[in-house]
Amino acid sequence: MLDKDKKLKIIKKYQTHEGDTGSTEVQVAILSEEIKELADHLKQHAKDHSSRRGLLRKVGERRRLLRYLRKENAKSYDELTKKLKLKQVKTLGQPTTKVDSGSDEIDEDVETHE
Repeated sequence: MLDKDKKLKIIKKYQTHEGDTGSTEVQVAILSEEIKELADHLKQHAKDHSSRRGLLRKVGERRRLLRYLRKENAKSYDELTKKLKLKQVKTLGQPTTKVDSGSDEIDEDVETHE
């Protein structure tokens, strides 16, 4: 759990406008700090399975929020991942570079059996 002062500092740093306490950016920043604290706790207390479950839940929630932010506001997503030093998710199904197989022709010498 984050103490009140730490949470207020995070909110002030990542808010998108004055009075913003619940935007996606703020929620991701708070979750990231909580994840960091839980990870440190689990390094000392390896058998604390309930905290491990809480950590996994927070990681999943942050992943969902980041997916939403990337879809709605890609610029803000890029800025936030750079500020928080998070890995950006690679999109599946879209090749990054187009590879030419060399030949687009079909061999007509193939025999067909009827």
